[in-house]
Amino acid sequence: MAETVTPTARDVPPPASTRRERTGWYVYDWANSAFQTTVITVFLGPFLTTVTELAAGCELGADTCDGYVHPLGIRVAAGSYYPYLISLSVFLTVFVLPVMGAIADRSMHKKRLLAGAAFTGAGATVAMAFVTGDRYLLGGALFLIANISFGAALVVYNSFLPQLGGPDERDGISSRGWALGYLGGGLLLALNLVAVTMFSEDGNPQRTLDLARWSIVSAGVWWAVFTLVPLRWLREHPTAAALAAQRGNVLTDGFRQLGRTLREIKAYPLTLFFLLAFLVYNDGIQTVITLASQYGTEELRLEQDTLIVTILLVQFLAFGGALLLGMLARRIGAWKTILLSLVLWTGVIVAAFRLPAEAPLPFMILGGAIGLVLGGSQALSRSLFSQLIPAGREGEYYGFYEISDKGTSWLGPLAFGLVFQLTSSYRVGLVSLLIFFVVGFLLLLAVPIRRAIVAAGNPPPRVL
Repeated sequence: MAETVTPTARDVPPPASTRRERTGWYVYDWANSAFQTTVITVFLGPFLTTVTELAAGCELGADTCDGYVHPLGIRVAAGSYYPYLISLSVFLTVFVLPVMGAIADRSMHKKRLLAGAAFTGAGATVAMAFVTGDRYLLGGALFLIANISFGAALVVYNSFLPQLGGPDERDGISSRGWALGYLGGGLLLALNLVAVTMFSEDGNPQRTLDLARWSIVSAGVWWAVFTLVPLRWLREHPTAAALAAQRGNVLTDGFRQLGRTLREIKAYPLTLFFLLAFLVYNDGIQTVITLASQYGTEELRLEQDTLIVTILLVQFLAFGGALLLGMLARRIGAWKTILLSLVLWTGVIVAAFRLPAEAPLPFMILGGAIGLVLGGSQALSRSLFSQLIPAGREGEYYGFYEISDKGTSWLGPLAFGLVFQLTSSYRVGLVSLLIFFVVGFLLLLAVPIRRAIVAAGNPPPRVL
């Protein structure tokens, strides 16, 4: 049964925002999802792993590679290099993103911050054109810059959400943005699918590698071009902290404010508890997204075009899935809908472990199941967290949140990479991800959501 709402929640007017402004906000999801889909989910894992294998002395197109590379003198299995890079990028974001959020809260020009981070990430992605031969170190460095910038831009972008709608509107706003993002990411992926199909040559692995590289570059161009729309249509909504900080130094004041927030955050233990639950279960989600193509190529021995078709299927089903779970959240609440999605994610991991090798159809069916739960679980987590943030500190709190949001995860890839290095089995590495969904579910189940929202000083929505 839906919980009744207090009169206070109904009496709070939504923030003043226009349809044009909300549309501009949606379009940034369209812009950045090309990086998430084309780069992170499909092409970069196999591409950078192949470049690393070349550096390890393996032949191009070899079925297996037991070679090692030595970045900074550290002995790393070629197949573990990319998962380790992901973990390193997230480790670095732990220091970068909260600071970015604190600066955003105290800035009168959040759109400039969004532009700086987005264009830096897009530029690093375009520069992947220079990752040729065995330049795995250059590819790793560009990935770190792009992925950290990607997260920094999302911190600023997400901080606009509480200013675009009231408590009862945010699930819908977040779901529409996420759905449009999957549609945009799917469209670019479809174009890349056409290019790979038309220009690839049987028995020519170098051509396949080149097509992957230029597909990655196309995502950087897409990201940069469509970012111009939100920069044009979004409006600045300066917080009280931003207005008070006009005469100070935004950068140094941002660091000071972050320090104060870290000292005072214990005043919102329920918000922290939700954040802990999110960081756990979303780390599992992001690891599945990030390493799916590597699992498909290395363990299931599937062709690149099969992976692209599957991820394309995921994208378009996720468009509908995000809207569908958004509608379900209006009936039973975002909290219960997320819990249901985590049960489904657990089933996905078990099914993926049992997939037969060299069998495209079961892999595609599983991809369809992922698409139905993927967008909704992430979009509703974003909107539910917006209810738990004290007013005026959206950027700071989304800085912590973004440590395990789009494209960023830490413990999952680290566990996956370690298990692979110890067992040489991607299947065993996949099983290690079950713990993230089980523990995340139990932690989220233990959060008293209505009490947490009220404790943060916000009116709760009608249904939770």
